[in-house]
Amino acid sequence: MGNGTKQRSRWDIIVDILTVISEEGRAKKTHILQRSNLDWRSFKRYFDFLMERGFIGNGGEPGARKTYMLTEKGKEFLMKLQEVRAMLADT
Repeated sequence: MGNGTKQRSRWDIIVDILTVISEEGRAKKTHILQRSNLDWRSFKRYFDFLMERGFIGNGGEPGARKTYMLTEKGKEFLMKLQEVRAMLADT
């Protein structure tokens, strides 16, 4: 790359997306996209992956703007990924 930036792994990106939603409680797609620092195509691929597997769910009220939140499965997944990240950092 040459510019001193490190490319994030797939798991880093997933952790970033889940962390944004976790910190916000409920978040709109645009906000998640911006805070996770992804282009739209990459964001959509990861977001859809997480939605399809039940890690992210609709968090808005009917008729309100769409927001998303972590499901219990998503919260558990994020905790496990953070544990693995911490274990790898210790090595």
